[in-house]
This record gives sequence, structure tokens and C-alpha cells, in this order.
Amino acid sequence: MQSLSLAYRQLNTLILGKPQAIRLAFACLIAGGHLLIDDVPGVGKTTLAHGLAAVMGLDYRRVQFTSDLLPADILGVSIYQRDSGRFELHQGPVFTQVLLADEINRASPKVQSALLEAMEERQVSIDGATHALPSPFFVIATQNPGEQLGTFPLPESQLDRFLMRISLGYPPREAERALLMGEDRRVLLQRFRPVMGAEELSALQRQAAALPVTQALADYLLALLEVTRQSGLFSTGLSPRAGQALAAAARGWALLSGRDHLLPEDVKAVFLPVAAHRLQGASGIDVERELGRLLANVAIP
Repeated sequence: MQSLSLAYRQLNTLILGKPQAIRLAFACLIAGGHLLIDDVPGVGKTTLAHGLAAVMGLDYRRVQFTSDLLPADILGVSIYQRDSGRFELHQGPVFTQVLLADEINRASPKVQSALLEAMEERQVSIDGATHALPSPFFVIATQNPGEQLGTFPLPESQLDRFLMRISLGYPPREAERALLMGEDRRVLLQRFRPVMGAEELSALQRQAAALPVTQALADYLLALLEVTRQSGLFSTGLSPRAGQALAAAARGWALLSGRDHLLPEDVKAVFLPVAAHRLQGASGIDVERELGRLLANVAIP
């Protein structure tokens, strides 16, 4: 846990004024999930992804999603080798521990869906053969606002693969002043040294997954799921898989807090980042605002 705390503090020196977003990103990683960062360009989305990989000591690859990108550009391709008389896989950038899918909604739906199997099964199928991905495997995708030109909305099935969706937003005034007066973030990032490794991260993920959910906490989770289904505010409520995602994220948050048990406060801390991107509201409804209101009205056990 000491190395985890050190990693958290180090990343806060890179991304200034956003401790909550950074903690959510760490909780997502510890829970074994994938992270979607939805925000305008220039607020540090790519820097956060690169910084996470650097302090965790993980392999990192970045793919710039564009309208002409092909699935093979991400997954790889089998090429016939004349000498051996066999097809050999030339691995794509997905074969890494941290994959940054930069501006994922600028690629076509066909390319977006190429990541579905990788994110869910931690494997890819190419020409009938299945290839396991490295462990741990963590996708961080950035997304530009949907009203910007040249974007393709992510379908519900793709959004559901992301454990959390967060936004960084503009930094507070004092943090932005420090950015203007300080050194370039890319130069600072080059000096980052890993404070933990893949094995230690995997151990933390197993530790988080083993945290028990009590009956009272399960009832609280069920109440949150049911209120989204019965409120009439959304086209469909949260699914059972969303409930499992909520429990997993709460486990990651609890472990970051140094506890070996879950509290309702852990669920409340991760509820909006886990739930909001999984719901579609009626016209004119602010999903996050309505979810916040529902969360405040559900009794805590």
C-alpha cells in the first residue's frame, strides 16, 4: 500500500488540481476495469494515461483513432512466411499492458468494436486463432464531446465495457497558474520512475476482488439499481452487470482508503462515474444530475 500511496502522490504532481479524478483512475485500475475520459482537448487526458503507466511500471502503447483506421491497425495481422510455410501474427498495439485509445469516438463503429473482445475477454481472435493479451491489461480511452465534428458516438455495448467514465475539466486557478509557471508536463513525465510493478498491481487487484460484500451493502446496491429502473427517467435502468461493476469499483475505492471492508460511502464515491455512461435519459434530462438526486434519496443501511 505504501507504493500505491507514493504512485498517487507522484501522479498528483503531474496532473495538478485533480486529486478526485486521479483517485478514481487508480480505483478503476485496481478494480481491473477500463477507463473512459470524456472531455475537451487539452485538459490532460493523454498525460494522465501516460502517467498512470509510468508510475505503475507498465508497458504503454498509444493509438490515435481516426476515421481511416482499420481493425488490423489495432489488433495486428497474420502474414504468410514463405520460409516456414506458415502464417505468423504481427501483433498490433493492443498487445500491451496499458493501451491508450486516443479520441476513440473519431474512429468508425467497426474499429471501435474491434476492442470489444479485448476489453471483455483479455484476448483477441485473428483469422480463427485466439491470442491472449498481457496481464494486467488496461484500456484508457479518451473521447471528445459528441457535438464536435467528425465523431461517432460509442454504442451502448462499447460504453458498458468501461468500468468508469470520468472528466478532468479545467484546473482550478492556482493549479493552472502553477502549470503556466512550471516546466512542460512532457519533460516532467520523462523523469517519472516506476514505484511498483505489474506483479504488485496484480496482487492489489486480487486483494480488492477478495473484499466481501455484506448482505446490508448488497441490499444498498440493489436499491440503487432498482431506483434507476423504476424512476422513469431513463430508457432502461442499470443492468446486473452494472451492479457488479459498481461493487468492483467500490472495492477498489475501499482498498485505496486503506480498508479491508466496504462501506456505503465507497459505493457513493464511485456511483456516478460507474453509472452515468450506462444510462440514456429522456430528451432534456441531465443524467448525472438526476443520478445525484436519486443517490441522495436512497437510504443508507
